[in-house]
Amino acid sequence: MAEQGFKRNIAYKHRIGDILVGKPVSDGERFAFLELGDKKIVRVNIVGNIVDKYENEGESKYLSITIDDGSGQIKLKTFADDVQRFRNFFQGQTVVIIGTLRIYNNELYISPEIIKEIDSRYLIIRKIELEKEKKKNFVPLQKNEIFAIKDKILEKIKNSEEEGGIETEKIILNLREAPSDIINQEIKKLLEEGIIFEPRPGKVRWLG
Repeated sequence: MAEQGFKRNIAYKHRIGDILVGKPVSDGERFAFLELGDKKIVRVNIVGNIVDKYENEGESKYLSITIDDGSGQIKLKTFADDVQRFRNFFQGQTVVIIGTLRIYNNELYISPEIIKEIDSRYLIIRKIELEKEKKKNFVPLQKNEIFAIKDKILEKIKNSEEEGGIETEKIILNLREAPSDIINQEIKKLLEEGIIFEPRPGKVRWLG
């Protein structure tokens, strides 16, 4: 009788900001998968810059690497013998990571299988690739749906006043039901109507 092969979960390509707005689903006390739209994600493939690194060389070997791709940050964590495999990466490198999602103390992180240094231009290439994929799978919105998106944009801007406004990139990441060009279009209209303003490029506030 032939031995049944192990089926590995797909390593989905995503931006970090998309991963962070997903819904973690548990099987009892154990993390099962990340619910993101119609996908159940266990493994990911991301591209980002290393912005921080911490290594504990004591009895309990531990390595933490923080990755940023412009949409958010997430940590890679390795323990024990795996630390040796990834300790030669350093702050400032652009890398591609394939790994498994994990949760500890309510923090989502990645347990890396592969980390590979790549050209920094791949950050832009990955962003464009994922935006094209999102547009290809997008079903055009009806007028009432666009009005609803506009209301949600306004709500997020109003609710961010205590923080001094909100980044347009953050609005785009949180409103996954609409493509970025629709959201940018509605933000532009709100600016033209004088309902919101830009204290600086890429950040908006409610005029009230």
